[in-house]
Amino acid sequence: MANLVNLEAVHKSYGVRPLLDNVSLGVAEGERVGVVGLNGGGKTTLLEVLAGVEPPDAGRVSRVRDLRQAVVTQRTDLPDDATVRQAVLEPHGFSAEHEWAADPRIRSIMHGLGIEALGLEEPVRTMSGGERRRVALAAALVRELDLLVLDEPTNHLDVEGVRWLAAHLVARRCALVVVTHDRWFLDEVCTNTWEVADGRIAQYEGGYEDWVFARAERARIAASAEEKRRNLARKELAWLRRGAKARTSKPRYRVEAAEALIANEPEPRESTELVAFAQRRLGKTVLELEDVSYTIGERQLLREVTWRLGPGERIGVVGVNGSGKTSLLRLLADDQKPVQGRRVAGKTVRLAYLRQELEDLPGDLRVLQAVEQIGQRVALGKREFSASQLAERFGFPAARQWTPVADLSGGERRRLQLARLLMAEPNVLLLDEPTNDLDIDTLQQLEDLLDSWPGTLVVVSHDRYLTERVCDTVVALLGDGKITHLPGGIDEYLVRRDAALASNSQAPNSQAPNDSATGSREGPPASKSSGAARQRAAQKELARLERKLDSLQDKETRLHTALAEAATDPNRLRELDEQLRGVLAEKDELEQQWLATADAAG
Repeated sequence: MANLVNLEAVHKSYGVRPLLDNVSLGVAEGERVGVVGLNGGGKTTLLEVLAGVEPPDAGRVSRVRDLRQAVVTQRTDLPDDATVRQAVLEPHGFSAEHEWAADPRIRSIMHGLGIEALGLEEPVRTMSGGERRRVALAAALVRELDLLVLDEPTNHLDVEGVRWLAAHLVARRCALVVVTHDRWFLDEVCTNTWEVADGRIAQYEGGYEDWVFARAERARIAASAEEKRRNLARKELAWLRRGAKARTSKPRYRVEAAEALIANEPEPRESTELVAFAQRRLGKTVLELEDVSYTIGERQLLREVTWRLGPGERIGVVGVNGSGKTSLLRLLADDQKPVQGRRVAGKTVRLAYLRQELEDLPGDLRVLQAVEQIGQRVALGKREFSASQLAERFGFPAARQWTPVADLSGGERRRLQLARLLMAEPNVLLLDEPTNDLDIDTLQQLEDLLDSWPGTLVVVSHDRYLTERVCDTVVALLGDGKITHLPGGIDEYLVRRDAALASNSQAPNSQAPNDSATGSREGPPASKSSGAARQRAAQKELARLERKLDSLQDKETRLHTALAEAATDPNRLRELDEQLRGVLAEKDELEQQWLATADAAG
């Protein structure tokens, strides 16, 4: 199969650090490549050189003639004077609505990315960064392509949007190169994986699961080779001491890589043992919400809910934005009080709560000192870690542990926050979007620690892989004021959401014949017309709220970036953190309005 793009001995540096060093590779027709690696390791640079957005410092990039290519990176720009229709549809010959609405593929893209909800006549210049990214992605997907290059396409999509995008990309025949930290997406979409590290590209067949297996096998072979080298040296010394002897044939053996790895595979999480251990630490009562109701504005998030968390339970919480997931964690943490009902906590509970916003960290200390400030050693399950070992598990090697906390980036501060949280040896852990700013390697370390952690765990996350990996139970907030147990996990949640959306879309059509046939019995036509008008108004308000939410999301992202840049300025950090808290509060309130409006629009 012919390659569409080839890189030959490519070099690319920024400053003195080489991000690509003598890289040679190619993208074949129909190949779907996932690009992974540490933050700042050169993934985006690789995409931009591959796509021709940035030239290499040395080496050669060649492409087949008349290559149809689309690129959506974090730097992608749209014309400010264009409307959504002009940016997405008109460049490809779809000027009238009937032209694109009759095409199932285009219609699916417009619906799957929520482009219709943005408004086709809305100007691009008034949109948030998240909205512009979705418009740019739609503009790329509507084209007939040979190669599609995407950088973090799932960042502004929820669980349902990520699922739609994965299915769409798999169904297309074009080649794909995508940078993403979403491991479920990698496994679902990619046929090959490239790992960017130290300026080099390691290539693996398959998606995330195959990449993890192959990387582990390479590490095993490297360790085995080193051990053999040492053993050979020892044997050679012993032979020299004993003197020459008759040569004998040495035993030969061959162990397949897969069999060796499976033979040494760690035991699965022993839930019964962990629950028993947690019960000895926690007793029977952990956290309980009794007849709790909770309201934000006019929206009732919880209605007379009774929910009891037992020792050792590991629960993932899912739901649409604004359904109250963060509010539920705040109620459990006693950060907020219910309108009615009460929160009960066991006497032995030591609770730790990881919030979405960055907490204040001791900027005058170094990384290791900041961890040791909480404790010198910590027992997590059957393992014990020193402060230095735990810091290393969260991406701070020995040399980096002496970096001043004030000099850390936003992602590093998040990792330090997690390390300090676990160092306190809590027995109840509440995690709100713990994957923010974490690369895949750090996520693996976090999941490994949580896998054997013997306490009660509640996780709110859009990262489907993390939720399924560390949680035994999934519950959902479906907007009905209840906490719904989902025996089928996230798959069941998606099925329920699909059914609800299908029911909402079919309801007006299924009622139309009955309305016309029984108009005199159901009420005057004017009332039906008024109801339809209210529904249209609610849908318009829904679109407005979604645009405002995306704008706030963009503002939140900019504040996180500013926090990282202001790491050495404590006054600026406090100012930015206050702004971030205000944005999060406004976002939470808007999400409640969105839910209320969605009910009216449905």
